[in-house]
Parts: sequence; structure tokens; C-alpha cells
Amino acid sequence: MRYAKIRKFDVANGPDIRTTLFVTGCTNNCEGCFNKDLQDFNSGELWTKEIEDEFLSYVKNPNIKGVNILGGEPMEQTMDDSLVNLLKRVKEEAGKDIWLWSGYIYENIINDEKKRRILQQVDVLIDGRFQLENRDIKLKYRGSSNQRVIDVKKTIETGEISLIIKDE
Repeated sequence: MRYAKIRKFDVANGPDIRTTLFVTGCTNNCEGCFNKDLQDFNSGELWTKEIEDEFLSYVKNPNIKGVNILGGEPMEQTMDDSLVNLLKRVKEEAGKDIWLWSGYIYENIINDEKKRRILQQVDVLIDGRFQLENRDIKLKYRGSSNQRVIDVKKTIETGEISLIIKDE
């Protein structure tokens, strides 16, 4: 896995103060993508054990309420186990919640074994490709109205999509 940046203290993505990882590599190529420079799988830095340990040290700070994973495309980080291992460590060592943004929809992720392994570590999934024609800057945690904010644990448990934020 490769990554572009880490935000130690992030208040722009997700609720409260969070630590954010931006992975690189994405094949969705959404029109109007706000992170187009992160689409190249060869950009950014190689994820290492040292970087992972440093990331975890940020997450363990008592002021940090959770972790955000954005990109690029987190669900395309299946070439190795770096992301899934990181998410497991976040849960085991810090007990923080994990939010993940993906251009893939839940229904496709859950049916792909490699993507499902990542999803099983996630608490909240913001799913769906950014759609420029549905862009709405008033939406919380997402850029276009087709995207959903899903409670992953409840959705897996019930088999029905459970939205955290419902549009009026």
C-alpha cells in the first residue's frame, strides 16, 4: 500500500477530532474528484511498519475520537494486507471507530472477499462514487447526494442497509 498524507488532527472529515490516512490509487476516475492527484497507485510513499507505528501513536492520543480512511480508493488497497492489518491494529490497540470513504457501494463491497475483509473492520462507510451532477455542499460527510453514510456493523448484523444520516 502507498499513501499520500496523514493528518494527525483532522476536524474536516468525520465527527470530532480524528486521525486521517489518505491512501493512493483509484480506478474510479470520478468527474470532479477532489483528490485526483491520489489516483495514481505509484504516487505517495510506501507504507511501512515504522509509518504504521507512528500512525497508531497518533490514534492512541486521548483527544482522538476515531480514524478516517480516504483516498484514492481504500477498497482498492487489496494488493497486500497493509490496510486491513492497520485497521485491525486500530481496533485492537486503540479501540477507536473507523470511518472509510469509498466510491464502491456497500452491496458490491460485501460480495468481494478482499474488500469485505477491509469492510469488516469499519464502523461507518460513506459509499458511492462522487457524482458532479449530484454535488451538494450542504451534505454532511459526503460530496454528492447519491452517497450514503452507513452503519456497517448494524448493516452486517441485520442484512439491511442502516443509514446513520438520512436525507429529508
